[in-house]
Formats: sequence, C-alpha cells, structure tokens
Amino acid sequence: MATDGTGVTALVAAQGCPLDCRYCINQPSKSFGCEKNLTPAELYDRVKKDGLYYSATGGGVTFGGGEPLLHADFIAEFRGIIPAEWHIYAETSLYVPEDSVKTAARAVDHFFVDVKDTDPSIYRAYTGGDVNKALDNLKLLLSLAGAGRITVRLPLIPGFNTEDGRKRSAAYLESIGITDLDLFDYKIPEI
Repeated sequence: MATDGTGVTALVAAQGCPLDCRYCINQPSKSFGCEKNLTPAELYDRVKKDGLYYSATGGGVTFGGGEPLLHADFIAEFRGIIPAEWHIYAETSLYVPEDSVKTAARAVDHFFVDVKDTDPSIYRAYTGGDVNKALDNLKLLLSLAGAGRITVRLPLIPGFNTEDGRKRSAAYLESIGITDLDLFDYKIPEI
C-alpha cells in the first residue's frame, strides 16, 4: 500500500484537529477557519475529472487533515455519490467521538491510523491528548472494519520515543489484532 492509498488518489485536507502534535506538517488545517466549506457534491465535481485514473488504478480519494473523521458524516455522504469502484481512504488519529468511528467504518475502505506511541506520557507530551481515547477507538474500529482495512503508523519521533518504546507499542498493537504496522522515522529539520 502506498503512503495515502492504492493507485492514483486525490488528497482532501479536512479542517480542524483536536490534537496539538509538536511536528504537525499541516498547521493551517488544525483550526476550522477555512474560507469556504464544500458540500460532498461540490467536492465530487472537483475530483471527478480524474475519475478515470482512480478507476483504472484502484485509487480514489484520501481524506487527511486536520482530522477527517471529525467530518465522518460528510465522508459517508460523499461515499454515496461517487462511483462504486473508487476507494475512500482516511488518514486519522482516531481522536474523535465514537459515533464518528462508527460512521466512518461504513464509508471508508482503508484507514491509516497515526498512533504516534501507546505510552500515555509520550502520547500526551507529543499530542496533548489521552492515548486511551485513540486506542479505545482503534479497538472499536477493529471490531467494525477488521484488521485488513487498517494500517497503523508508528513513527520513531526524535526527542519523544525510543526504538525500544516503539517495539513495546508495536507488540501491544499486535496483541489487540493489528496486522499491518508502518514503522518509520520522523525526519526533523534542523533549525
């Protein structure tokens, strides 16, 4: 699987995020201050020009962030108007209400879940959030979507976690049923 879905995909950045990750690569999307909100039909009108590529390559639309599952109803409505062969992917922290996970599980073909770390103190230091909320939602998503539709991203973050800690996180995630782990290192630019 590629970084944000199979085949040719369009990346749609959602507005708003409940976390405050230290090395966030999309700071402008953290707030809800976009100039114009699109309807699902308007988004479809914008991305359908590449529909042939999505269909031919097994691609589709990837919802990223901010946190796209804060807009799970939008994604579900979008799913209902796109061609059946298009895929929907979501890059998510799962730091959302339970109902959003339930709605997304019915609409999204594959989830890229950015866990960061399973250690509560490391997660809080890096994101400002409570890892238990994300992990509870991951277990819920596993029960609704199955492990085959989930890739969990587990980065090595300089200054926050260690390789040994990441191994412990990976072992925990495997113990709850995760079968696809994406282990990688953050490359932090020197200031």
